[in-house]
Amino acid sequence: MFSKILIANRGEIALRIIRACREMGIKTVAVYSTADRNSLHAQIADEAVCIGSAATKDSYINTKAIIAACEITGAKAIHPGFGFLSENSGFVRLCDKCHIKWIGPSAAAMDAMGDKANAKKTMIEADVPVVPGSDGIITSIDQAKRIAAEIGYPVMVKASAGGGGRGIRNVENEGELEEKIIAAKQEAKQFFGNDDVYLEKFIINPRHIEIQLLADEYGNVVYLGERDCSCQRRNQKLLEESPSVVMTEELRKKMGEAAVRAAKACGYTNAGTVEFLVDKDKNFYFMEMNARIQVEHPVTEMVTGIDLIKEQIKIADGQKLGFCQEDICLVGHAIECRINAEDPAMGFRPCPGKIASIHMPGGFGVRIDTAVYQGYEIPPYYDSMIAKVIVKGSDRTEAIQKMKVALSEFLIEGITTNIDFQLNLLRDPEFEKGDFDIGFLNRKDFTKK
Repeated sequence: MFSKILIANRGEIALRIIRACREMGIKTVAVYSTADRNSLHAQIADEAVCIGSAATKDSYINTKAIIAACEITGAKAIHPGFGFLSENSGFVRLCDKCHIKWIGPSAAAMDAMGDKANAKKTMIEADVPVVPGSDGIITSIDQAKRIAAEIGYPVMVKASAGGGGRGIRNVENEGELEEKIIAAKQEAKQFFGNDDVYLEKFIINPRHIEIQLLADEYGNVVYLGERDCSCQRRNQKLLEESPSVVMTEELRKKMGEAAVRAAKACGYTNAGTVEFLVDKDKNFYFMEMNARIQVEHPVTEMVTGIDLIKEQIKIADGQKLGFCQEDICLVGHAIECRINAEDPAMGFRPCPGKIASIHMPGGFGVRIDTAVYQGYEIPPYYDSMIAKVIVKGSDRTEAIQKMKVALSEFLIEGITTNIDFQLNLLRDPEFEKGDFDIGFLNRKDFTKK
């Protein structure tokens, strides 16, 4: 087993990884920017190295500084968490060259699934259902018009190297197509350095369902049920739960087995997530594969009892999975709410600042993943998520009630958060009935108290 692991991330996920390592008897190295000098992950890790100034390009995606931090501290492995360098195959290759173990999939598997257009071709070959659309990237407006006419409007323009809701445009008719393609390409170039886009049929009012996978280096791949991530605003997830209310045992088996085929098709190892759209008739279509741990991984941990971070580390250490598909059983219902430092009433404007006081909820079946504390100054340079509240109940009704109680007890002074927005969502009759889809939060206003 690794004696020391460097965590190339910050915030709650860095703290989550540090704690898992401690339980396994592994020493940790935190890296931090000058803006994160007082961050909890830098204080709790066994060692901490400042790797640059506040801007991410100078710190958390500064590959040379991170490799240097490994060399200085003697860390032999890197856990990337999510975001930043977690899906950067070039950095994985650099780690390989420097004999530093990457706790995640190989660069080749990342490349196979990271390019969305190429991933779609791979899925077709693996007999995984895909959304109708272009076979690859769009090379001209005339080609796009021809494909859109064949599959029928509305269509989606999507960045091939995209993620996080960036580089996506919905096109209602041919008159909008060229303008939306140009806009998507510009955004993709800005955020990913790659302006390739492709077209997909827009599936009306689908669910966003993702399948969690674990794959070892010996060809064993297991799916750990599903997460329903349909509660999202402008392609940004806000609430996730497991299991999904639309799932049946038959559908779970079909989707899980399709996800396993997807992983095997690209030689995938470690933790990964295959994301699908599910329409009203329970037809499902491959969207993308995320080659990393997900923000919402705790809901899977709560219903399966499996620590995904520890499993990632074991797999990277060359260990076989200690369980098979028949061992996986989903018990109860889990919900996660993302708590963001933002003002929903002002268009979800980020609200960095100093936390004057904070009281976090607790109790049976309540988990808080966070790295903030009283007196902590939330920097304006990074993602606005400051905490995740995860609850588990015996069923969905109990989980919803438990989350309402937890959020009502979660008090933060000094900054504005989306806690009231999340409470309004949980109290909505349609949400309580499970009657929602990926457009739900865009159709309703949950900002009013």
